[in-house]
Amino acid sequence: MTDGGTKAEEKVPNSKVARVLREYDLSGFDEELVHRWTAEGEERRSLRQLSDDVNRELVRVAMENAGMTILDGDVPNTYRLLTDDDVSAGMRTEAETTLQREGVDVERLRSDFVSHQAVHTYLTKRRGAESPDTPSDEESVERGAETIRRLRSRTAAVSEKTLRTLRDTDRISLGSFDVLVDVRLFCEDCGKQYDAVELIESGGCDCGNDEEA
Repeated sequence: MTDGGTKAEEKVPNSKVARVLREYDLSGFDEELVHRWTAEGEERRSLRQLSDDVNRELVRVAMENAGMTILDGDVPNTYRLLTDDDVSAGMRTEAETTLQREGVDVERLRSDFVSHQAVHTYLTKRRGAESPDTPSDEESVERGAETIRRLRSRTAAVSEKTLRTLRDTDRISLGSFDVLVDVRLFCEDCGKQYDAVELIESGGCDCGNDEEA
């Protein structure tokens, strides 16, 4: 590491990304993160993609350390079941139970997952990597979708906590439940409704297609 990198490292001694890379024995992956973030064109990965890359590696190591047999697709699917907002509570619980039965500390694993903000701090302040001047179109789209996902997840979490408190204190009658939060929009031009995140990720509504037709 260069002197600049060493000085940057001293400024962020408690970097979460650095800690999990060390504790999960992912030496060398730090260089890969820098390369993926600063690459040109289509090879460049956004901060959100990089945080997912790190977290999938944590899942892989945790499963390997537990002696689990890992088939193709097991790691990304397990990570999706643990983190995706669209996964039902039942499917998530089933995935957690399977991991726990195999000896994986699910709570520790989940607490070790890193955010894209943590990756940004690690890359810029600990590794001294230069932030790209402007976000790519893909990264801007992802940021918009991620903002809505987080708001949706937060709304669901607060709603679930409130409902459980009211139920558990006998203020309302309520059985087992899942909280579903949709953020939908209505386009006045094409007259159709869309899920907001799906709309962003698909590049927009059908208005443009209708005009071309």
